[in-house]
Amino acid sequence: MSVSVQQADFDAGAEVAALSAGREDVGAVASFVGLVRADKQAGAGADAAPSVRAMSLEHYPGMTEKALQAIVEEARGRWDIHGVRVIHRVGRLVPGDRIVFVAVASAHRGEAFAACEFIMDYLKTRAPFWKKEETAAGGRWVDARESDDHAAGRWDATKQNG
Repeated sequence: MSVSVQQADFDAGAEVAALSAGREDVGAVASFVGLVRADKQAGAGADAAPSVRAMSLEHYPGMTEKALQAIVEEARGRWDIHGVRVIHRVGRLVPGDRIVFVAVASAHRGEAFAACEFIMDYLKTRAPFWKKEETAAGGRWVDARESDDHAAGRWDATKQNG
């Protein structure tokens, strides 16, 4: 179980391979890679938010890693998982850059998928990151979205195991 907060990019394929390397008890690895996108409201009309030119992420070193580890530990308490890797980037990123990586190894795909989705939902709502978007209209801090809170809230109602 490993978490990293870093400025450097990552190789998702290498990270996935490392989770199952030398392990005969791993039957599934589910992963998610999040990217910075240029437009928060793709396909929206003329009143859509301006296109994002860059995003800057800030955090409190030490505190953020502890929060990510607590999320991983909660996932371990809900599902029988054999390995987890979480990477979240900080600093200035531009559209197309990788921003977050979550991968979960388990014996079965259902547990891997569920734990991966749970970790990502909790990262979006409970991890202490501050995001500021740069647009043609200027900079703006990004607030948590209601849809992210709703996605994370469903896990509060369902304590799963195995």
